[in-house]
Amino acid sequence: MRTLDVIIPCYNEEPCIDLIYQHLSETLNACDDLQWSVIFVDDGSSDHTLEKIKQLSGCTPDGPVRYVSFSRNFGKESAIYAGLSYSTAEYVVLMDADLQHPPELLPQMMEALEEGYDCCGAKRVTRGGEPPVRSMLSKAFYRLTNIFMNVDLHNGGSDFQMMKRPVVEAMLSMPERGRFTKGILSWVGFETKWIEYENVERVAGTTKWSVRSLTRYALSGIISFSKAPFLWAVWLGGLIDLAALVAAVIFIVRIAVRGGVWGPSILIVLGLFFMGTVFILLGMLGEYMAQIYQEVQRRPVFIVKQTNISK
Repeated sequence: MRTLDVIIPCYNEEPCIDLIYQHLSETLNACDDLQWSVIFVDDGSSDHTLEKIKQLSGCTPDGPVRYVSFSRNFGKESAIYAGLSYSTAEYVVLMDADLQHPPELLPQMMEALEEGYDCCGAKRVTRGGEPPVRSMLSKAFYRLTNIFMNVDLHNGGSDFQMMKRPVVEAMLSMPERGRFTKGILSWVGFETKWIEYENVERVAGTTKWSVRSLTRYALSGIISFSKAPFLWAVWLGGLIDLAALVAAVIFIVRIAVRGGVWGPSILIVLGLFFMGTVFILLGMLGEYMAQIYQEVQRRPVFIVKQTNISK
């Protein structure tokens, strides 16, 4: 008998709870020799998401519905970590509540794990229905991360991943506060099979990811898994010093040949350029120091307010 835990982070997903469970039931009940359950992680929702989950947990003959509810909104990454820490099954899958991760792919994912793969991920091959600006930023994100980071991220790869228990334990052994699940899954280094799927629009509700939050998430991922910005800063500083040296030589030669003082405006521009560069480098350094400070504080990744899972 195979066992599967479906981990679903939820933040204000009240309209989606019944829909996602219905689709999961239709898909997973058709699988032979499978005992499955759902772990909803309520990430401090302000609507009736938790009440919906509790209603399901009391009337679900198909498979047990378990839940973990946070004391406030800690973010999706913390919700994923909590779901993994409360899971016990042989296979564990991460997926969103809005049905943008098609449950119909779950049997195919299980087949991949039974073939010998440690993990099976789903990646989008189209971005239909997604705003053009967000699609452009997403593509730029994958290009940048694969340049800066020392992990390999697949373009279009999502958090929709099924993994075996050793992969789960490996992820739980990394308790850092600034979590980036895509990077962690790549860093642990288990063999992964990728399957492709067409982009699916969310069935209800609205996305919780703004351009600002996505940018912040991308920056956090780069900082968590790369020292490249520091190296680029060193090279940039060297190039600026070289440019300043060349400019100084040119100014001295021009003054010696033509006489007088030439180019005070150029000096002002160079001064402003150097000042801007210093602020950029200080900002990068500040981001790394903030990450270090966050880790040193050793605050919990999440705080559970209520749950129906006994550990």
